[in-house]
Amino acid sequence: MRILVATRAVDFRKGHDGLTALVQSVLRKDPFTRCRQVNETFTDRGTVFVFRAKRADRLKLLYWDGSGLVMAYKRLEDTAFAWPAIKDGMMALNHAQFEALFAGLDWRKVKALDTRPPAAAE
Repeated sequence: MRILVATRAVDFRKGHDGLTALVQSVLRKDPFTRCRQVNETFTDRGTVFVFRAKRADRLKLLYWDGSGLVMAYKRLEDTAFAWPAIKDGMMALNHAQFEALFAGLDWRKVKALDTRPPAAAE
């Protein structure tokens, strides 16, 4: 699953349709991506779009599940989300970074392990 974060704050009065229009017109992405089956395995499970409010303690998620748009809203009570710098466009997060962001942690400190394939099978 791809996770794309809109880096500019959006008007949080927008609902499903307003956020979908932003995805299409501003981010230039298809908000209706969904699971595709390739070679009997699921390779693409769609895209989750993450939006921030002007107040850094709120986020909205938008996701097409194949039968309808799903929108989730989260507000942190005692802290704020660690957001990327505000600029036009979007950025991608991996699954671990997204989980850290959603939990209210600093996603920038989540790094992938450096791994290399083994030289030979054991």
